[in-house]
Amino acid sequence: MSSSISAMPAIPQYVSIIKDEQASANKWEKTSVSAQQAVTAFQKDASSIKTPQQLLKNYKALKVVLGAYGMSKAIGETAVLTKLMTQDPTSAKSLAQTSGNASWKAFAKAFSDWSTSPLASSDTIQSITQSYLTNSYEDSLETETPGLGDALYFTRTATTNMSLENVMADPKLLKVAEVVSGFDTTQFGALDYDQQVRLLGSKLDMSKLSTTKGIQQFAQQYLALLQIHPTATTTPASMLTLYGGNGSTTGILSLFTGNSGSDSGSSLYSALF
Repeated sequence: MSSSISAMPAIPQYVSIIKDEQASANKWEKTSVSAQQAVTAFQKDASSIKTPQQLLKNYKALKVVLGAYGMSKAIGETAVLTKLMTQDPTSAKSLAQTSGNASWKAFAKAFSDWSTSPLASSDTIQSITQSYLTNSYEDSLETETPGLGDALYFTRTATTNMSLENVMADPKLLKVAEVVSGFDTTQFGALDYDQQVRLLGSKLDMSKLSTTKGIQQFAQQYLALLQIHPTATTTPASMLTLYGGNGSTTGILSLFTGNSGSDSGSSLYSALF
């Protein structure tokens, strides 16, 4: 179901929601029957789940747990989930470590020790419930207003001391960073990891993310760019273009260098920032 402010443009919505996103997510839950049902089922069964196998067999509970860790797409990947819940997540050979995925690491850290069920604590159950609702709320907003959910996720997940490696390890953080840095996400995703690190490292100024205000401004830049360029180009960019070496003054990067040939784009960005 649509959120109450979904008719608003992305940036005003963002500014309104970040004042208290948890309250907004809890309000949204009251309008979402599916979220209510998922939370009710999870809270009913959580304390009875004592092993990884029991969690894997309880689809409703697993849906909430994975949703809380941003891993909803992995719900059918039983082999992957089993390894994450049974291997030592601190081992260099574990799937959690070799994957480089921040969500997988967090999930493995929380669910790899079953000497006492990770779901035995009421505080843990409540924390997972809230994280599930927040992620589900952002997913709903992302569907209604493309970019908004990702911008909110970036704001609450990015930290003032994070590194380029931290950004690379989180697909949603990386997506926002790619767009703000002027890269086409499809083209960028086709590169290997080392190429991505080299390119993003040359464009992404981490000092801009050293304060809470800076993180919020970065997220708003992302939303502004999506408003200027709402859809990806259907013509694949050349590698020269991706590397910013084609001499064009009309691309996304020019918005941040003061050389934009698009009056409408630069005017919108100037007005917003």
